[in-house]
Amino acid sequence: MAQTKFDKQVEETAESLMFGIGRFLAGRPMDGERKTDATFWRTGTRVLPKVEGKVSRSSYRAGWQRLVFRISWLGAAGGGAYLVGSHPGTTAQTVRDVWENPDPAIEAAQTGGIGLVSAAAVGSAAYGLATRKRREFMSEWVIPLHEALAVPLGMSELTDPRRYLHVPRNFSDDDAEICIDTPGHLRFNEDLVADLIKKKLALENVSFTWQRAGRNTHVVVKKRKAPPKKLGLTDPGVREILAKMPESAPLIGFGAGKKKVSVDLDADSPHVLISAGTGGGKSTILRTICCQFIHNGAHAFVLDFKRISHTWARGVPGVTYCRDIAEIHDALIGLAQEGRRRLGLAEELADDVLEREPWRVGPRLVILLEEVNATMAQLKRYWAKIRESGDPKTSPAVDALAEILFMGRQVRLHVLLVAQSATARAIGGPEMRENFATRILVRYTLNAWRMLVPEVSPIPMPTEHPGRVQVVTRGRAQETQVLNLSNAEAREWAMSGVHAKGTTGPALQKTAAPAAPAANVLDDAWSTNTQTLPPASAAEPAADPDLLADAWSPNPLAPATPGTAIADTTATPSENAAPAAPAGDPDDAVVGLRKAQQDHLPALTLDALRRARADDPDFPDAVDKRGTELLYRAGDLKKWARNRPRGAAGTTDVD
Repeated sequence: MAQTKFDKQVEETAESLMFGIGRFLAGRPMDGERKTDATFWRTGTRVLPKVEGKVSRSSYRAGWQRLVFRISWLGAAGGGAYLVGSHPGTTAQTVRDVWENPDPAIEAAQTGGIGLVSAAAVGSAAYGLATRKRREFMSEWVIPLHEALAVPLGMSELTDPRRYLHVPRNFSDDDAEICIDTPGHLRFNEDLVADLIKKKLALENVSFTWQRAGRNTHVVVKKRKAPPKKLGLTDPGVREILAKMPESAPLIGFGAGKKKVSVDLDADSPHVLISAGTGGGKSTILRTICCQFIHNGAHAFVLDFKRISHTWARGVPGVTYCRDIAEIHDALIGLAQEGRRRLGLAEELADDVLEREPWRVGPRLVILLEEVNATMAQLKRYWAKIRESGDPKTSPAVDALAEILFMGRQVRLHVLLVAQSATARAIGGPEMRENFATRILVRYTLNAWRMLVPEVSPIPMPTEHPGRVQVVTRGRAQETQVLNLSNAEAREWAMSGVHAKGTTGPALQKTAAPAAPAANVLDDAWSTNTQTLPPASAAEPAADPDLLADAWSPNPLAPATPGTAIADTTATPSENAAPAAPAGDPDDAVVGLRKAQQDHLPALTLDALRRARADDPDFPDAVDKRGTELLYRAGDLKKWARNRPRGAAGTTDVD
């Protein structure tokens, strides 16, 4: 008897039902299409070839996991149906009550709906915040690595990268391991895969361990040569290495394989930029570099608006510590004036003499500018407060910093600048930022890296390891463990060098003296006894002592007399006072402050005179008035300048 159409449909339905029950119990996809390499006992890692469309997460689960989920869902549904069926009267009565009086049910539904929506919104926001870093890490590192490796490994691009790329978020740390599952057929180029991993994750000095046997094939990537986990002065050999470093190239730290990392301010870059977030160790880096310069005879100007960043430097010979914004303002203007004087002197000297004896232009001056973002803003506010009619709108201190940055290494002025966000606006423009050929980045963001060193690619993953930085110079980034000197160690190293021995460099203070006024902040730094200068080489004639006295004097218009004893900064004002001017000098001239600064007091700045007029009770009284300008006797101003107090009078805080 021929089979009817109805019989065929019944047979096909029964066959489909049997296959469905079989797939249900076997934990296989209910549509019968296998999309991943998952089995009943093993979780899937990759999408099978020729599979198209989106692959759900459930497709990666092992068969037993799907079976457990299905049975649990069936049990919950059956339990609910049993509860409803065991109380039919109650259910029918409830439905009848709601039908007859729907208002209470509607109000309850509205209240419950609002609660559910609110709970869902709060839960979604909390989940988004909790997974934000993981999502950023996936989009920045894992997904690009998957896009690069999928084709070389012979895998579908639809494969979930989390299934075979096991990359920890701290993969840049020294002891981190990266594990990548590979296809068992091994029909891929291992060298190409290894090269892509290094490029996409910005790895250097790493080893690859391949597991080729068996079913669980993979490769493990970990660092082979990492910088030391910490570096201190008491570590074996560090003190000896520090003592042998060149005077112009202080040690920053050790790189991979304990390779010394330093920056030569005479050969590589005259200025250094340090970019780091809060707690990144900016002051530690500055302390390590600066104490080495002082040890070798340089004079350091610490421009610290925070006042407490470098307590180790207080009272150290060869250090001028400027805390008030007024002192920082005057110091920058004075340093720019000194730079211009040195440029003129360098122009007079022969090139070979200047290259062989760079000390002829003066001692090395290192400027530590802390927290440039806040300091630049305060300098602008301070100038807006003290400027008078006819003065330029732009702060002369900001212009002075720009001038110093554009000066060459021949003048031996070096800026060590610290910024949390070294934007062009914060530093003064993109052209000023280009003067920093060496840049040290720590705890940086990807945006900060792209802004400061876009030429270095790929971007290395930032690490939270204490003291670990990236030193970028000549278009190459070098991972470095910074030498961590404590305050006591930095102070001891700075005071154990040239300044303590008194062999060369700026004049020394015999004892810790109060901070000098901002207007006179450069006097002690450039007041030098010509008898202590380095001797000329045998191949060159003896240097003219008058020329060297002029070169090392803060005021080129009033050179120091050769052989004159260095003024003791701890002496009383009367002991260091200059003799009275002889009769006939133009001390009786009546001038304004601007004219007095230009013709009679070039060692002071106009801003310092104006501030002293407002704050110093010993400032001379005006003898006349021209319009709104007060006039003073030149001799009275000179006498005040000679005998002015060594400590700042009043407060100079703009806050």
